[in-house]
Amino acid sequence: MSAEARHQRLYSELRGRICLLDYPPGTKLGEESLASEFGVSRTPVRRVLARLADEGLVEARHGVGTLVTDVDARELGEVYALREELAQLSGTMTPRPVTQSVLDEARGLVAEGERLAEAPDARAFARLNMAYFDFTQRLIGNEALAEVSERLYFRTARIWLKTISALDLGREIEAFREEMRQVAGALASGDMTAVGMIRRAHISMSFHRLKAALPGSRPAN
Repeated sequence: MSAEARHQRLYSELRGRICLLDYPPGTKLGEESLASEFGVSRTPVRRVLARLADEGLVEARHGVGTLVTDVDARELGEVYALREELAQLSGTMTPRPVTQSVLDEARGLVAEGERLAEAPDARAFARLNMAYFDFTQRLIGNEALAEVSERLYFRTARIWLKTISALDLGREIEAFREEMRQVAGALASGDMTAVGMIRRAHISMSFHRLKAALPGSRPAN
């Protein structure tokens, strides 16, 4: 495995642990212990932690170390508004061709959503959401757009697991399953513009449900 591949593996693993709350906000990430766990030197660990800090997932505090950050609720509205715009752009800015393998993967994700609906589980829902996001990212042909979209998604991904107790998990799974169904249908028609519009609509609706569940929000009328 190349050095870059090892870096990406370590980065993806730590980012996943943060977003799945295996490392809750405030957790201290020690270079030495991580290096020992992954069988690498402290240099690649330091490089990954710097990347995560640049993305706002951790922060280095003088005299304390590297700590996992919390989600800033004040940023949510701005981040989601931008994510909505980027989702729609993803359907029009040089989208990648819709191949049979893309269609098969879309159907596989829908099938996973069906199984999740039969046995709802918050962590499994979060994992499937991340897998689905990865799938939609690979539909984007514009690298700059894909990079910004990824940073914004993972910046707020943790908020769902943190607030899921205040949400209706079954309703969230059903809404997510419906999004995947609609996207799979649009892909089957070769309509990438529709894919972008569908994703924008569902990001908007999910944010409004999330916002209503956050502490201090007024109940919806």
